[in-house]
Amino acid sequence: MDAKPQPWAIEYYNRRVQTWADDLPPGIQADLLHLFQRMRQHGPALGMPYVRMMGGGLCEVRAKGAEGIARAFFCAVVGRRIVILHGFVKKTEQTPRHELELARKRLKEVKP
Repeated sequence: MDAKPQPWAIEYYNRRVQTWADDLPPGIQADLLHLFQRMRQHGPALGMPYVRMMGGGLCEVRAKGAEGIARAFFCAVVGRRIVILHGFVKKTEQTPRHELELARKRLKEVKP
């Protein structure tokens, strides 16, 4: 009988990123937490429209609710850990450069 794989762990880069997720508007937060739960069960590669690969090991979770849209950047590192590096509420069509640069900087810090 095949053993059931261990669930993926979701960790936050720091307390500030966790506080950002905790303070999202209720509809966006519910969608983000639902996506995190799916990632725990099935891994980070949920595919579009839920997860977008950004290159170099960086991925983006795409959450939305009645209040708007949020993005959380993450990477999958060592074993079955998913690290949420940075998040923001999206206000423009394109991802602001400084949001992406911060996520890439943090990726370099945690990537083995």
